[in-house]
Amino acid sequence: MSKERRRTRVSSTVDKLPDDIKGQLDARLTDTSNTYEELAAWLKTEGYEISKSAIGRYAIRSNQAAQRVAETLQRTQAIAQAVESHPDLDYTKAASMVLMDGLMQRVSTAEDDFNEMPLDKAGRLIASLARNATYEKRVRQDMKKKAEIAFDQMEVELMAAIKQHPELAGDLSDVLARAREKVVTDGED
Repeated sequence: MSKERRRTRVSSTVDKLPDDIKGQLDARLTDTSNTYEELAAWLKTEGYEISKSAIGRYAIRSNQAAQRVAETLQRTQAIAQAVESHPDLDYTKAASMVLMDGLMQRVSTAEDDFNEMPLDKAGRLIASLARNATYEKRVRQDMKKKAEIAFDQMEVELMAAIKQHPELAGDLSDVLARAREKVVTDGED
């Protein structure tokens, strides 16, 4: 069985240009009035024979990279704003959401990668995702139990402290019930 060589990095003729020429090309690519054919002709006058299709492929890769950077910056700014306006926000959950968003984008465009992925590796990835979901559910349940135990203990202690005031005991019981519901319900998100 022969193994196919898998390319992990693209190396094009454009990438081999000197930095100053490549910088000029990048600047000219930002002006959409320049065609790839015109850019190939300009490079030829500079002494570099590069096809218009090579320039087009380079432009697509550059645009995709710039778009990924812009999207990452936008997500980072959104998290920073959320953290600033909600200081009690769970940072690990926010970071996990950003990571999951990036992974989902990668997954949605990785059909060829999945076709080439060995089944055992796919199985390990699925198992890992399932373990993470189970762990998150267990942590949530544990936090809910701890909150319920804390509220039960608080209710016992407060009721003992105000036993001589029956009207306050009823009001306190209602306040504790509403607080318990809010904390336990918010913890399920």
